[in-house]
Amino acid sequence: MAAYTVHPTAIVDDGAQIGDDTRVWHWVHICSQARIGARCSFGQNVFVGNDVIIGDNVKVQNNVSIYDAVTLEDDVFCGPSMVFTNVNNPRSHVSRKNEYRRTVVKRGATIGANATVVCGHTVGEYAFIGAGAVVTRDVLPYALMVGTPAKRIGWMCQCGERLPDSIDQHACSVCGQRYDIGGNHCAPL
Repeated sequence: MAAYTVHPTAIVDDGAQIGDDTRVWHWVHICSQARIGARCSFGQNVFVGNDVIIGDNVKVQNNVSIYDAVTLEDDVFCGPSMVFTNVNNPRSHVSRKNEYRRTVVKRGATIGANATVVCGHTVGEYAFIGAGAVVTRDVLPYALMVGTPAKRIGWMCQCGERLPDSIDQHACSVCGQRYDIGGNHCAPL
């Protein structure tokens, strides 16, 4: 007996691995070779492909398709209608399944509503991709990315708050976590 919850309208293909306490809501389709951790939540109209690995405590909001060659590590948040791709130059009349480019979203990262992550890139730990942003290159850990193409405009705390921009203050004003911040890096102390 499954230790996860599946809405009657959802389709979970035989062979899919789903961890305990995961919730699969309305009109979700999870393919047979998908590997999903514990305590995840898949909102309405989500698709999860075969060559997909999802860690624990991942939240996928409504209308997200997680195509083959995508890995989401623990504690990732995918906002409503955000998009993953898996081929850089798709054509309907040319099969490119052997050209899929792997995308990895590292632990604790957030991808905002309607953002797009172009395939073949890594989104670093606890990075924050703003709503509507288009990720076209690797994203540094803790980076706050916005725009099209996405550019770093600051750094984010693990708790989800923007870190101060001041040169001498590198502590989160909400949780107090301190960070070592330099030109192209941000790491908790």
